Amino acid sequence: MQLHRVRVINFKSILDSNWFTVDDLTCLVGKNESGKTAILEALEKLNSTDASRANFRLTEYPRMNWSEYEESGEVATALETEWQLDNEEIEFINKSTPEPVLKSPVIKITKNYNNKLDWDISLDYDKAVTSLLNKSGLEEEDRKALGTPQNTDALFKALRDLGEETSARHQTFLAELENRFSEGNLLRHIIAYLEKRLPKFVYYSQYDVLPGRVSIDQLINAQTYGNLNQIDGSKIFIALLSMVGTTPQKLLEINRSEELISKLEAVQSRISKRIFKYWSQNKHLKVRFFYGEASPGDVTPFNLGKVFQTRIENTRHEATINLSERSTGFVWFFSFLVWFSEVQREYGDNLIVLLDEAGLSLHGKAQYDLLRFIREELVPKYQVIYTTHSPFMIEAYNLLSCRTVENVVTKDDEILGTKVGDNVLSTDSDTLFPLQAALGYDITQNMFIGEHCLLVEGPSDLHYLQWASSQLTARGHKGLDKRWTITPCGGIAKVFSFMSLFGGNKLHVAVLTDYGKGDKKKVEELRESDLLRKGHVLTAQEYSNNAKEADIEDVLGRDFYVNLVNHTYELTGKHRIPAERPAEGSERVTEEVKQHFMRLPPTVPEYDHYAPAKYLLEHPEQIPTSKVDAALEHFAKLFVDINALLP
Repeated sequence: MQLHRVRVINFKSILDSNWFTVDDLTCLVGKNESGKTAILEALEKLNSTDASRANFRLTEYPRMNWSEYEESGEVATALETEWQLDNEEIEFINKSTPEPVLKSPVIKITKNYNNKLDWDISLDYDKAVTSLLNKSGLEEEDRKALGTPQNTDALFKALRDLGEETSARHQTFLAELENRFSEGNLLRHIIAYLEKRLPKFVYYSQYDVLPGRVSIDQLINAQTYGNLNQIDGSKIFIALLSMVGTTPQKLLEINRSEELISKLEAVQSRISKRIFKYWSQNKHLKVRFFYGEASPGDVTPFNLGKVFQTRIENTRHEATINLSERSTGFVWFFSFLVWFSEVQREYGDNLIVLLDEAGLSLHGKAQYDLLRFIREELVPKYQVIYTTHSPFMIEAYNLLSCRTVENVVTKDDEILGTKVGDNVLSTDSDTLFPLQAALGYDITQNMFIGEHCLLVEGPSDLHYLQWASSQLTARGHKGLDKRWTITPCGGIAKVFSFMSLFGGNKLHVAVLTDYGKGDKKKVEELRESDLLRKGHVLTAQEYSNNAKEADIEDVLGRDFYVNLVNHTYELTGKHRIPAERPAEGSERVTEEVKQHFMRLPPTVPEYDHYAPAKYLLEHPEQIPTSKVDAALEHFAKLFVDINALLP
């Protein structure tokens, strides 16, 4: 069975969540107090692994409607779910009768405040009765005595109510039916089978963390008097002991230290390998367990009896510290892995995992590690539903798996309660923010940044490089290697910021930059820094005829660029930029063009650095071939040098 759709009704802040679909991995996105946790809590109650959390309580009915509900005397529905049956389940149902009777592979299971499950399975009862009668071996006279039963309940009743009309064939048929339907009718027979296959729901929140020290005496005392929930992290600690193959009581009974040590070492090695496969923040850590007598000088309750400690060793510093002293994020990640290992051991694979604010205390990169763990370790076996308001816990390539959660109030101040959107669209900007951030980061990484990244000053540089590469390729020459992703970064000063933000992603980065008075020092600083590999800072001046300063427009050549600008702005007559550079003109053609435009009348548009590049892409035929050939000679040399940087 696979959960397909969910609707929560009349629970805490939820009046009616609306139906929403559930995938293999479903992310509930919403801001604080939107009702995300309530959705998971309601869903868990359908079939929880934790008996103390399995029932709907009347105090959880929405307070704003409590008076009306109490007066109605009705039993309110709290949860509706739809499930897709698998092939094995469909086959079982259809083989329950001589002919297939299942009308739909989708069934509905609901739960109300009486905490009873109601199963809605679409069956053809007429067909079921007819097929059973046709295979019964009853004579026509025998069948007439039964009347026209419409379902298996009526068929059973008719057989048992025959009295003196009962024949041996009737009795044989009744015995066959009782053997076929152990629960007394077709529907109960199917439900009894499906109940065993209904997945268990396991719920984990940010508050369930393993304590660094545990007083075994205190823990056993709490178990004895039913106060285990009063000890923070007790559930996780008992799960840890289960991994060791022991319990708090058995710990006190172990009198052979070697036996205990060997068990602890085996588990700490197993946990270390698993956690550090996904914990990329620090690979120099190991898990260490210690168990022994309490120290009288420690605080209560760790000053009496036996104490169990979980410590983390930093192999680089050769020191251990108590787990509780590690970062909150690490403790959460560690505790989650311990908890889930025990859940797997106890309940197997027939689970649906509910994670409330998964990894809330984790750094963004660690949240990515957690999401990778969920995708690689959990999703292949389980459906996973988790809540978040962090963009790092959202798969940008899988936004359709997200459901928006909002606490809705209309313009007329009517309270509609928590609503779940069955798509990623929402009108609330706060709700959408994590989705927008995740998508924006992904677009930045994938559209503008590649494994081999060529940083340029601006979008005009990007256009000129693309134009030159396509022109060279069309003429049978080598253009810019397609492995390069050209990324405008806003100038040489921004390269340092870019490398700080994205350099940790193991990018191969080269830089093509302008070379002017204000740029020279920054270029040299960049070349001397450790941010880029040697030879990976190229300047436009190296590929133009200019001796001292140059922009990428100078790589095109003055004749080419002046002709391009004249066409772009339709400059004619005395407004045209002259073919020969004026004596006072700048060596850099863009500076010369700026000075020329300053002398033009106001009717001429202002010079825009980007406009000629855009015009070239749209009207490449306007530039004379002789000028194109000269420009491409420069770009061909540039591309040879850039491509040579590729591994």
